[in-house]
Amino acid sequence: MRVKVLAFAGFREILGREREVEMQGDASIRELLEMFASCSPRFREAASEPFCALRDHVLLMVNRKRIDAEKDLYRILADGDELAIFPPLAGG
Repeated sequence: MRVKVLAFAGFREILGREREVEMQGDASIRELLEMFASCSPRFREAASEPFCALRDHVLLMVNRKRIDAEKDLYRILADGDELAIFPPLAGG
């Protein structure tokens, strides 16, 4: 299964702007994020609280629709899905 991952702002510096990730079998959003965290200590520090909980300020979108990270982290991704990862956003 292939998933397209888009990273924005600070996460872009860590993961790159866009990448396609090949996952074996069924994989959840959480599993994909854990894969990034295991490969990149910078991503783990920026996105995760101690004990692997996703930081409250991290915003996730699947197929351009915002998801509730607390409820939807175990959602199974489908082939061709797009996951966007945003750090905290500030405006004026």
